[in-house]
Amino acid sequence: MEAYAPLLVLGLLLFLVFAGVEVAVSLGVVSLLAIFISTQDVEISIAFLSTTAYNALRDYVFAVVPLFLLMGEFIARSGIAYDLYWGIDRAFKGLRGRFAYATVMGNVVFAFVSGTSLASATTFTAIAYPQMKRGGYEPHFSLGLISGSACLGMLIPPSILMVVWGILTDLSIGHLFLAGIIPGFILAGLMAVYIFAVSFIRPDIVGHGVRGAEDAGVETKGPSGTDMTISVIGLIAIVCGALGGIWAGLFTPTEGAGIGALVALGVGLVKGMKIDEIYKAVLSVGRTATPLMIIVFAAQLYSRTLQMSGIGNQLQSMITGSGMSPEGMLIFMVVVWLILGTIIDSISIMLLTVPIFAPIAMKIGVDPLAFALMGILTIEAGLLTPPFGLVVYAVRAVIPNEPVSMSTIFLGALPFCIMLMIVVAIVYFFPITTTYLIQFFQ
Repeated sequence: MEAYAPLLVLGLLLFLVFAGVEVAVSLGVVSLLAIFISTQDVEISIAFLSTTAYNALRDYVFAVVPLFLLMGEFIARSGIAYDLYWGIDRAFKGLRGRFAYATVMGNVVFAFVSGTSLASATTFTAIAYPQMKRGGYEPHFSLGLISGSACLGMLIPPSILMVVWGILTDLSIGHLFLAGIIPGFILAGLMAVYIFAVSFIRPDIVGHGVRGAEDAGVETKGPSGTDMTISVIGLIAIVCGALGGIWAGLFTPTEGAGIGALVALGVGLVKGMKIDEIYKAVLSVGRTATPLMIIVFAAQLYSRTLQMSGIGNQLQSMITGSGMSPEGMLIFMVVVWLILGTIIDSISIMLLTVPIFAPIAMKIGVDPLAFALMGILTIEAGLLTPPFGLVVYAVRAVIPNEPVSMSTIFLGALPFCIMLMIVVAIVYFFPITTTYLIQFFQ
C-alpha cells in the first residue's frame, strides 16, 4: 500500500480539484489521508491536523496578505491610479501609441502598490480602455495590452504570489520582492518594444492615420494639479515607507504592509475618500482574504504532510529518478504549470505544485529565487490563457456592454504570454537578474 501511496495521494488530489471540489477542502482531505496511510492511526492523524492548523494560522507572517490587499484596495478607491495614468499620458503626449505606453508604465508604478494582477486589470480597464477606444485603438490590441500589462502586478513587489511562495518555501519575502524588480522591468521593456513595433508596422491598430483621434489629441478632463501632487507624494511615501523599510531591514514584511496600508488610507482621506468607501474597502478585503487564508492554511497542512509522511520525498524521487536531465525536469515543471494554468487559478497551482517542485529545483542546482520567479512568470502566463484566464475574465467583466468576445481578448493577450515565457528563459540563463538587487542592498 505504502509503495503506491504517492500515486494514490496525487491522483486523489487531482481528481478532487478537477471535479470542482474547493482547493482548500481537497488539500485537507488528501493531507488527512496521507497522514493516516503513514501512521495507521485516526487519532494521531486528527491531532496532527489540529496542531498544524493552530501553528500555521498563529504565524505572524500570515497578516501580510490582508494588509497588502488592504493597501491596494485603498489606493484603487482613492483615485491614485487615475491620476497616475493621466500624469504618464501627459508625459507621452505627441508620441504615437501614447495611451498604450501610459498603460504599461502605469501598471509598472501601480504594481509597486497593488500586489495583485486582478486589481491592476480591473483598474486600468476602467481608466485606460475608454481612452484607447476614443483614440481609435483596435479592441483586441487595447484589451490584450491591459490584460498582459496587468501581470506586472504579480511580478513587481509587493506581490501576493510572492508572499504565498515565501510562506510555502520559507524563502525571505523581502528577498522575493527584490528578486522580482529587474525581471519586471525587463518584461515592461519587452512590452514597450512590442508597442513600438505595432505602432510603426500597423499604425492603424493604435488609431494613427485611420480615425486620427489620438493624433488629433483625444482629451477628457484630467486630475487637478493638487490631486496629482498628492497622488505622487502618496505613491512615493508608500513605496519608500513600506517596501523601502522592508528592503532596508527596518520592518518585517508584515510591518511594512501595515505601514503601507496606513499611508494609503491617509492619502485616500486627503483625496476625499468617504467613510462608506473605507468600509467597502475593508469589507472587500475581508471577502478576498478570508478564503485565501483558508487556502494557504490548507497548503501549509499539505506541505507539512508531504514532509512528515515521506510522500513528498517519494514524489520528488519519482521525478528525479525518471532519467530526465536537469533541463528536462525544468521543462517538465514549466509544462505542468502551463497546463494547470488553463484550468485552475494561480494560487491553487502554487499550492498544489510548489511543495513538490521547489525541493527538486534545489537538488538540481537551480537558484531558489530564480526558480521562484520562473514559477511565478509561468503561472502568470496561465492567467492569460483560455479557457479560464482569470485576468482576461476580469477585464471583460469591467466592460460587460462592449461587443467584444472573450476569444478577441485572448488573441490580443497571446503576445504577452510569449513575452512572459521569454523572461522565464532570461531568468534561467541569467539568474543574476533575480539576485543582483539583493547583493546590492546587502
